[in-house]
Amino acid sequence: MHVYLPIAEMSVNIFLILGMGVGVGVLSGIFGVGGGFLLTPLLFFIGVPSPVAVGTQAGQIVATSVSGVMAHWRRGNVDFKMGTVLLVGGIVGSTFGVWLFALLRNLGQIDLVIKLSYVIFLGVIGALMLIESIKAMMRTKSGKAGTGRKLHEHNWLHGLPFKMRFRRSQLYISAFLPLAIGFLVGVLSAIMGVGGGFVMVPAMIYLLGMPTSVVVGTSLFQIIFVAANATFLQSYLNQTVDIVLALLLLIGSVVGAQFGTRLGAKLRGEHLRGLLAAMVLAVCIKILLDLIIPPNDIYSLSFSSGVGH
Repeated sequence: MHVYLPIAEMSVNIFLILGMGVGVGVLSGIFGVGGGFLLTPLLFFIGVPSPVAVGTQAGQIVATSVSGVMAHWRRGNVDFKMGTVLLVGGIVGSTFGVWLFALLRNLGQIDLVIKLSYVIFLGVIGALMLIESIKAMMRTKSGKAGTGRKLHEHNWLHGLPFKMRFRRSQLYISAFLPLAIGFLVGVLSAIMGVGGGFVMVPAMIYLLGMPTSVVVGTSLFQIIFVAANATFLQSYLNQTVDIVLALLLLIGSVVGAQFGTRLGAKLRGEHLRGLLAAMVLAVCIKILLDLIIPPNDIYSLSFSSGVGH
């Protein structure tokens, strides 16, 4: 059963899109990520134009994150004060990112920039998370897991002014840190069509020193509003939001997020980070291969009934 996507100007299998939405919703509930780092490349792979995939995905992230936040809020795992500070930086960052997106699109470079951004960010973050999770699992096996070792180390960043106390996260740090993280995630949300959780979750754990149990819900809370801002601006300025595609992804992801939240509660923190790292690296490798391997047909005519030359 196929449905036509008016902005993407193509037909897709409705069950394929719904299935992709469910899968990403499960990831959102487990890891506290919007799922865009996986779903946006999947949309590339089935032929959706990059600008449309990015613009539409931001809207789907809103629904996924709302569903996930409700589940974590009931468990008391959301630091709303930290989430609000991250949100301020995120709104500014996503607004700037949409403007940058429009500029790059006018220059004809947006497709390359989107895919290179994925390769760089997913490669670096996935590798760091995988190394750390492997070390954590090795410490657990050797019986050294309970030594009180912290995931983050204090450095000059923690000496910055304008400190705030975040009681739910048991932190007393400069507001500049979460503001900067929020800004970066906002830019990524607009340029890459992601919630930014694959950057935010490691940053909240390793830079801010937040407990893993609070990170997931807080990350999703911030993502809701940043992704909503990016979706509105992408639709208004760039006309790249396909409402039909967004609705299909939304339906699947809301259902998937509820299952993911239950699964995530049963897994250890280092296992969660290891699984997320493996998926991040897998997507990175796939995009990199698509960039460096020449296509079978270098030139093709989409309106031609025959094979392109």
